[in-house]
Amino acid sequence: MQICAAMLQNSTRFGKLLVSCSPGGFAAPRRRHLPVVRVEIGVPSGLECPVLLKMGFSPPCEPANCEIKRTPDALDHRMLTDRLGRQVNNLRVSVTDRCNFRCTYCMPEEGLDWLPKGDILSFEEITRLARIAADLGITKVRLTGGEPLLRKGLPVLIEMLLAISGVEDLSLTTNGLLLGEQSKALSEAGLRRVNVSLDSLDEKTFVRLARRGSLTKVLDGLATAKRYFEGPIKLNAVVLRGINDRELARFAELARGHKFEVRFIEFMPLDAQGRWSRQTMMSGDEIRKEIESSYPLKPDPNCSPQSPSRDFVFADGTPGKIGFINSVSHPFCDSCNRIRLTADGKLRTCLFSIRETDLLTLIRGNATDAEIGQVIRRSVWDKEPGHKINDPDFVPASRSMSQIGG
Repeated sequence: MQICAAMLQNSTRFGKLLVSCSPGGFAAPRRRHLPVVRVEIGVPSGLECPVLLKMGFSPPCEPANCEIKRTPDALDHRMLTDRLGRQVNNLRVSVTDRCNFRCTYCMPEEGLDWLPKGDILSFEEITRLARIAADLGITKVRLTGGEPLLRKGLPVLIEMLLAISGVEDLSLTTNGLLLGEQSKALSEAGLRRVNVSLDSLDEKTFVRLARRGSLTKVLDGLATAKRYFEGPIKLNAVVLRGINDRELARFAELARGHKFEVRFIEFMPLDAQGRWSRQTMMSGDEIRKEIESSYPLKPDPNCSPQSPSRDFVFADGTPGKIGFINSVSHPFCDSCNRIRLTADGKLRTCLFSIRETDLLTLIRGNATDAEIGQVIRRSVWDKEPGHKINDPDFVPASRSMSQIGG
């Protein structure tokens, strides 16, 4: 292995850096009077490093597998990048592990212990960590749970987060049960977007899956949300074969009738009971085929390449969208831009992480913002290449979905 050393010029945006790279050595930058840093990358002789290609550069050589040898301490402090060149700008923050549902694909019906209140991040601690993350390049924040609307005073946290310089988008994922009574306060605090988890439009099936709550109350909450949020309102549905797989056309009709974006999420091995199986999971391709038998779709030209959802619009021009999050059948790990902060202050760089970085201890100790930022940066640098669900050596996540945050 030879060393491919790239000379990178300092810039406000990493994608605008000038790079000169050659196997076995390095060339000078184009403008010598600017300060430079060196990134050493191990690559086979005669081949260019794909990490630089992922960052948007186009050197003349063919890409090959490689591994960056050094941590990115000297790189632009306003960008979080892992060793594979993936830029991380999306932070999901769980504000509570508690939930008023017990969805079969997420939690046991009884017996799950909640975190002690003293172990939960305060609003001030969440805001401080979000501010540090924003300084590192995080621009999108999503509040999750558990069920985030169970956290008292949530509009206060929303106001605090929206005051952070660099946070360009703040959204929330909820099961919708409390949305009717809280939409007004959330909107007045500045929240503009919500995602609602809704797995069935049939009352009996809804109760079978959620094991709590009321479908009518959730649908009423959606109607209220339409009045208060600019949108788009997105609905997330997990389809389980033999349970709610006969409702796909009804979901499409809901999207068409209310201009919703309905996204179907493949069932993943994140349930607390450990009962996940491929036989129960219905793939996104199967779901799409079933929907298109009634409502033809075409790719959404505005779908972001970094979005986990592959979005489609209705071919006949009717408003509304259908999306497919095919985490199992078509993993999108190579474009993942997300990290997660659990309610008890643990940083997870993958939904399926088996390791976590403890930020709670740091923030309640004497750690400075710079020290916490460096810990976050190093954790992201070691972000997992992928979840390995389809590999023989797959290891389930260290927590269930409700304990991680969606």
